[in-house]
Amino acid sequence: MSTRPLKPDTGMTLTDAAYRQLRTDIIAGVRAPTERLRIERLSRIYEVGPTPLREALQRLAADGLVIATGNRGFAVAPLDADEFEDLNTARTAIELQMLRMAIEKGDAMWESGVVAAAYRLGKLDDRIMSDNHETLSEWETANRDFHYATVSACGSKWLLHVRSLLHDQCERYRRASVDLKRHERDLAEEHRQIAAAVLERDADRASDLVAAHFERTTRFLVQVLGART
Repeated sequence: MSTRPLKPDTGMTLTDAAYRQLRTDIIAGVRAPTERLRIERLSRIYEVGPTPLREALQRLAADGLVIATGNRGFAVAPLDADEFEDLNTARTAIELQMLRMAIEKGDAMWESGVVAAAYRLGKLDDRIMSDNHETLSEWETANRDFHYATVSACGSKWLLHVRSLLHDQCERYRRASVDLKRHERDLAEEHRQIAAAVLERDADRASDLVAAHFERTTRFLVQVLGART
């Protein structure tokens, strides 16, 4: 069993560090769906005491990434096709509203952020066609940054917070489906069209493109989860 010692940033508590690392590991699939999260074992893996871990797990349960199992402790939340469809419905509704707000309010600095994020993602969209998992992780970060850039000027901290929670849940589902049929989609073209519509301030077209983009991913992942169950 390899250890993953915590490295708290300056001013960060052990609970905050444990929360951050566990959240990262759950989303990336290092801690697998339904895995029992025994405090003693996690203490050895992360080299941290039980109290910070227990507090971190309670916070993760509030986020929906962990479930409390009564006297049995904690476990990583399972993956469920119906839940993912529900997540995508909520995520899409919030994303499209935020996108319209950002297109209305965004300034030149926002536009430059969208251009930069689109450029970085475009460089990786072609590489993602390979089965290189290192590239997949890098692509996930660039994909997250691009979609965040498009809505970042919405002007609502609460919407951005809720969106972040939903995005993390959706990312966990995507990463769990390592056999994602990327070759059957032209992700580069999908992202180019979204970026172009956003920069042209065409809210209707941008919304339609983003909704279709999310829906394609949802349909495939629901099929994958259905096959696994």
